[in-house]
Order: sequence, then C-alpha cells, then structure tokens
Amino acid sequence: MNDVSQDIAKAAEALAAAERIVVTGHIRPDGDALGSMLGLALAARDAGKTAHATFGEPFVIPASYTFLDRSCLVPPDADLGEIDVFVACDAAAPDRLGSVAPLAATAATVLVIDHHLSNNGFGDIAVIDPTAAATAELVYDLIVALGWDISPAVAAALYTGVVTDTGRFQYSSTSPHLHRMTAKLLEAGVRPDEIGQRLYEASPFAYLRVASAVMGRAVLDRDRSLVWSVLYREDLEEAGIGPEDAESLIDLIRIAEEAQVACLLKEVEPGLTKGSLRSRGAVDVAAVATALGGGGHHNAAGFVSEGAPEAVIDLVLRHL
Repeated sequence: MNDVSQDIAKAAEALAAAERIVVTGHIRPDGDALGSMLGLALAARDAGKTAHATFGEPFVIPASYTFLDRSCLVPPDADLGEIDVFVACDAAAPDRLGSVAPLAATAATVLVIDHHLSNNGFGDIAVIDPTAAATAELVYDLIVALGWDISPAVAAALYTGVVTDTGRFQYSSTSPHLHRMTAKLLEAGVRPDEIGQRLYEASPFAYLRVASAVMGRAVLDRDRSLVWSVLYREDLEEAGIGPEDAESLIDLIRIAEEAQVACLLKEVEPGLTKGSLRSRGAVDVAAVATALGGGGHHNAAGFVSEGAPEAVIDLVLRHL
C-alpha cells in the first residue's frame, strides 16, 4: 500500500473530535461501499459518537447484504441535523453520491476515503490509496488508528467489503497487509462460511432465468478478445427480481477463457445503459470506462451512457 499514514492521522483527528458523523457511499452501493460505510458508522457509534450511514436513491439493499447490521442506516431524506464530519466512502467523485451529495455542503468537515485511481481527492481530508484492495481496507486502518473497538458487526461489514472487492481474495490487489487485516477480522468474530453463503450461494430461483437469458445472448468478439452480453429491463420484470439481485452476472460472462475483456450492458431505462467492464490484466478497462464518462480500476470499471445497449456496445468496441 502507499504511505497514506499522514492522511489517516488527519482523518482520525477529525473523527475523534467529532460528535455527529454521517457516512455514505456511492449510489447503488456494492459490498465494499456498503461494508465500508456501515463498518465505520457502527465503530463510531460504539465509540460514543452519534453516527448514521445512508446513501442516495434508489435506497435499496440487495438481499445478499441484509445479514449486515443496519441499525445505523437511515434513508437519505432523514433529518440528520448538524454534521461535524461527512464521510464519503468508495465514491470517486461527488456526483457518485447522488441525492446525498448536498449533505456535504452542510458539514463542518468532509472526509473522503477511497481506493479509485480516478479520485482527485475532493473534500477537506482525503484518504486515497489506489493500491488498496478495497475502501474497507482503508477504513480498517483508520479505525485502528483511532483505537476504536472492532466488534463482530464491524468486522462482518469490513470483511464483506474486502471479500467482494477482491473477488474472494483472487485479484492482484490482494496483499499481505490485507490478509493480516482479514486475520484480525476473523479473530473479531467473522464467520467466513456464513458470509460466503449469503454473498455467493443464496440467490432467488428467478435469478437462474435471468442468468440463462443473459448467457444465451453472450457474444464473443475474437478480434477484440471481448465477450459481452445485455441485461434488459424486461428480463428482470418477467422474473420478478430487481437489478440489485443481478449484480453478479458480470462474473458469469467473464469466465470465457477466449476473452481478455468482459462487458455486461444493463438497460437502466429506455435510452440509458449501465456498463460493467472486467479485464484479465492486459487491457486497462478503467481507461475505456473513463472515456465513456465512468471510471474504476485497471481490471474492473463501469460507466453509464445514454443510448440503448445496442448503440452503447458500439462505443465500447470503438474504445477497445
């Protein structure tokens, strides 16, 4: 990891002095964003702070994450009163905060914790380390620097963040420091078997129908070493599940060994498409996503683009 110890020290000083803390993450939070915000808010509450976690609409938590302690979570329209420190976790830019972004302007101090290379460090204090495997890894270091306790609930939240953002510890960002941290989380009470089952072995039966439709549309572009497919809104509507239940579909697409890059295009609404990109390492998909208005990491990135999926894939092909 980069030496961000001075930034962590500044962040710890601000949080230690704060009485009211609000922690948020990017819209449609994944395991890292949700685990980071819940872990920090719960630890702050255990330390005697008034702390809440929230995120912008749509305010929906995927069923696979409902095992986490959400006692500190409030909807984005809740009256949070005066805010001493507003913490943005795993959000590379202010616009990724969605409807809770205006809260930052009401806070005395804005703290940003992130591991995205594209983050330019918005806010008053920025703890940014692109070499960190997950934002939850930086949150853990911050909690340790504060001397706050790591309860079983906090440990479960942080473990969820790192296990999801490292592909179950198989991505290149997995480091010795991360494994030492994980050992501490296990000592704090994390049950990896139980969390693993909830995250990776518990989907509604209707998910199989959606996965079948998406896999059936998969296209292999050998010239560009790309495999791609599309998830339409009607796939979800016919199956009776929400988009939050289909986030793992990109992991099914990316297993094609003939492709260096995988792309899943998801129809958000007519004329608006969300894209998820994955790379085996040879291609920097963050560069492709950034060119399309998004961002991310070398091997995992995303974007939202105007246009139907059939038009958006042409943009992806052009940039590849």
